Amino acid sequence: MIDGIVPGSGPVSITTRVHGLAPGEWTVRADLMRLPGGDGRYRPGHDWSRVGSPPVHRAAWSWRRWALSIAPATPVHTRWTPLVRLARLPAVIHGSWAAFVVAGVIAGLALQGAILAQEGISIGQSLAVSLLAVVSGLIGAKLWFIAQHPRSWRTSAGEGWSVNGFLVGTPLVGVAALLAFGLPIGVFLDATAPALFFGVAIGRLGCFFTGCCAGRCTSARWGVWSSDRRVGARRIPTQLLESFGGLMIGIATLILVLLHASPIGGGIFVAGMATYVLLRHVLLQLRAEPHRPTLRTRLTAAVAALVLLADATVFLLWPAT
Repeated sequence: MIDGIVPGSGPVSITTRVHGLAPGEWTVRADLMRLPGGDGRYRPGHDWSRVGSPPVHRAAWSWRRWALSIAPATPVHTRWTPLVRLARLPAVIHGSWAAFVVAGVIAGLALQGAILAQEGISIGQSLAVSLLAVVSGLIGAKLWFIAQHPRSWRTSAGEGWSVNGFLVGTPLVGVAALLAFGLPIGVFLDATAPALFFGVAIGRLGCFFTGCCAGRCTSARWGVWSSDRRVGARRIPTQLLESFGGLMIGIATLILVLLHASPIGGGIFVAGMATYVLLRHVLLQLRAEPHRPTLRTRLTAAVAALVLLADATVFLLWPAT
């Protein structure tokens, strides 16, 4: 049963896997089925019935036209189980997540180093602190995901990372490293803000092309055809929206840093983080997987809003005091 598809969303692709087959070539066909009653609900004793329509054809994907088409009905080859995850999927580029994340980290470190160099902090020290923070953030991202998915994370141990865990682990270890090196915490954090959010802007593109963190299916024209690695359809582009939000926060914090607009050290970093928390609170509600608001998430958003308001008040009133 396929859930989440909405009428009027256009062409849809379904990716499925069958394990335990004999190696070789298989001729595969698919038919559209439905449950009695037409409401999609299963009733004991009722069986699926075939819908009176032509068979479902195999799909081909065009990157140039960004569209599905009907693929030839050729036999399908079996794959060695470890290589199944590398099978071609519409709108998915395997390995793109790691590539974009690495690119985001490199771009962020380069920008941070350039800003800190103007403040008289050596690139070697800033790089050491940043690498410790990034590694700790990745560990935090994995642990956060495991805590949220204690039963299922082992099925795909190489996948599953939480941005929340990264955003918690990175600042904690980064501040501890700054204290150990005797570097100015406020200056370092403010220089890190644009680097961090430019990195988010780049890294989230990898999520889009990998098919993780996908948005809900939509019939709206502004939806973008993408896949969650099982169902390809027109979706709310949550990854692209988060990437764009990260880019805007990065540009804003970079301008503030270059203008030395922060009256207190670390104020720009705090403002950027609070804005990003609010952005994620909204976008999580648009994801394909259920993210129902809880008391904890509402409190987090409320605290972020209060912190942003207080930070903005300090920015506006400090010169007059």
